[in-house]
Amino acid sequence: MAVVSKAKNAPKIFTFKWSGVNRKGKKVSGEMQAESALQLKAEMRRQGVSITKINKKNDSFLSNIGKAIKPMDIAVISRQIATMLQAGVPLVQSLQMIGKSNEKPTIRDLIGQISAEVETGTPLSDSLRKHPKYFDDLYCDLVQAGEQSGALETLFDRIAVYKEKAEALKSKIKKAMFYPAMVVFVAITVTCILLLFVIPQFEDIFNGFGAELPAFTQLVIGISHLLQQWWYIMFAIIAVAVFLFRKAHMKSESVRDNTDKFVLKVPVISNILHKSAMARFARTLSTTFAAGIPLIDALLSAAGASGNYVYRSAILNVRNEVIAGMQMHIAMRTTGVFPDMVTQMIMIGEESGDLDGMLTKVADIYEREVDDAVDALTSLIEPMIMVVLGVVVGGLVIAMYLPIFSLGSVVG
Repeated sequence: MAVVSKAKNAPKIFTFKWSGVNRKGKKVSGEMQAESALQLKAEMRRQGVSITKINKKNDSFLSNIGKAIKPMDIAVISRQIATMLQAGVPLVQSLQMIGKSNEKPTIRDLIGQISAEVETGTPLSDSLRKHPKYFDDLYCDLVQAGEQSGALETLFDRIAVYKEKAEALKSKIKKAMFYPAMVVFVAITVTCILLLFVIPQFEDIFNGFGAELPAFTQLVIGISHLLQQWWYIMFAIIAVAVFLFRKAHMKSESVRDNTDKFVLKVPVISNILHKSAMARFARTLSTTFAAGIPLIDALLSAAGASGNYVYRSAILNVRNEVIAGMQMHIAMRTTGVFPDMVTQMIMIGEESGDLDGMLTKVADIYEREVDDAVDALTSLIEPMIMVVLGVVVGGLVIAMYLPIFSLGSVVG
């Protein structure tokens, strides 16, 4: 169940335009996504269509805007399937209705392929595993558990809740990260504009004074000269540094792990990241365990979903201790990562036989705390932006007016 390894080796999906003849001899055409033209031909042959012409569609960047399948789209699809199955609509018919009614052609193609395979007798979980870009191992394992237990509608409801909660949590984390980044970005942008375009205008005026400028003014003018002469080199250095870091982050596990450790120590946002990791762990473990997946496998899924190296390592250590026969709450306490409240609730869940219920309560608690923390951060950042901009702009204005004040005092 190693989600990351499979995602890295996921096959590339292409969109093909095709035309052919169906069993009745009628000409048909359309678009479909597949790994290759051969795969598409084989799939259409199973549907009774003989392909006569096929071309790979070369979509431009602009044409793909708004068409990409996002995680929230998968959450919506999951909720639609759960609702239809609970209403008694057969699976194939549910998939066909969802696919045809969706506005995105990429989703229509994806659901169409899955529906066609299920109609031929392929288990839904196997059909979903052919699209790892959109349906990870955890999703497919939950669907498979539902198929084996005969309670697919119940499992899809749990999947829908899990995906909705996960996407909502992800959105809150992005919001929490966005505000501090905006403070820094706005401050840097305003400062650069003033140094590049405003300060030189004042410098021309100061040159006619014929007097020595205050040290603070000289410092600001010196920074302005430096930025005017070397701004492109500074920009290039920053761009290269960002590019190299992103490349290293993608290829090096140690870089990713050290980055995860670092962000958990960053003031302001570290508290939110800790709480969100706990919420993801509890929500994933409760969903998988309630679905009938063994605790050992459920812990592996929870480790992958935690989103941070520190918590992933701690959960894997808990898993190893559980395999060795230790109770989960004791193993969690030995890691030193999980709060006492969490381990106590896990202990009560293990002793009462309602572990999934307790984990759900833990997830609810931490999701609410993330909500409150993000709202508090938003309230804090808004005045902070004003203060930072006030200090930056005010400092530059003072630096420019100091020579004028000095000149006024000399004249007086």
